[in-house]
Amino acid sequence: MTLHSSSAIIMRTWEFGESDLMVSFFTPKGGCLKGVAKGARKSRVRFANCLDLLCFTRLEYEQKKEDGLYFLHSGILIHAFPGLRADFSSLSLASYMIELTEILFPVGVAAERMFDLLQGALSALDEEKQIDSFRILFEAKAMTLGGYGIDLSRCCVCGRTYQGEGRALFRRGKGGIACLKCGQESERSPGLGPATVNALNAIQSTSWDTSQALGLSASMIREIKPVLKHHIEYRIGQRLKSAEFLSG
Repeated sequence: MTLHSSSAIIMRTWEFGESDLMVSFFTPKGGCLKGVAKGARKSRVRFANCLDLLCFTRLEYEQKKEDGLYFLHSGILIHAFPGLRADFSSLSLASYMIELTEILFPVGVAAERMFDLLQGALSALDEEKQIDSFRILFEAKAMTLGGYGIDLSRCCVCGRTYQGEGRALFRRGKGGIACLKCGQESERSPGLGPATVNALNAIQSTSWDTSQALGLSASMIREIKPVLKHHIEYRIGQRLKSAEFLSG
C-alpha cells in the first residue's frame, strides 16, 4: 500500500472502539477523506494535539483495500487556530464553513482550490472577528467553487446584459439576477444595488486575500446576506444545522 503524506484540516472525529478515533479530514489532492487513528485516544505520541477539530496538520496515512477508509499513521500539528476557538461567534462560523465544505465536496472529491479557501478563511478568522464579512466571502467563493456561482452578467429572464447600473433582484430558481422590468424586489427575491452586484462579482472571481481587501460596506453586507441564504438553501436543498448558531 502507498503511504501518503499531506497537509490536512481536521473536520470531525468520532470515538471508534475502545481506544481508536475515526477522523474526517480534508486534503488538497484527495478532498474529504475518512480514516482510523489506532490508539489515538490512549496514546498521544503519534498524534500530539493534531487531531482536534479544525486543526491544520500534516498527516501520514495509507488506504485500506476493502472499505475506502484510511489508516492514519502519524500527524504533526501545523496550526491549532486558538483565536477562533476562544470566541463563540468565530467557532460557530468555522463550524459552518466545515459543514458547507462537506456538502459541496463529499468524500473523495478532489478540491485543491477549496482546501486553499478553507485554510485561508480559518487563518483569517483566527486573527480577526469580521464574522459577517468573512461569512459572505466564504459562502460566495465556496458556492462558486462547487459549481453554483451566481450569474451576475445578465438578466436571467430577458437576457439583457447587466451594465453595472441600476438595481437588480436575485431569482433563486434561476441562480442569477433579473432586471426590475422582469420582476419586483421581495423577501424571496431580494434586491441588490449596482455597487453590491459589482462587489459580489469580484468576490466570486478573486482569491481570498484579494476579496478581503474589497472592504464591504454595511449596506453591501445587508444586501448580500439574504441573497446567499436563499441561494445556498435552494441549491443544496436544506438549511445547514450549524447556521442556527449564526446571527442573520
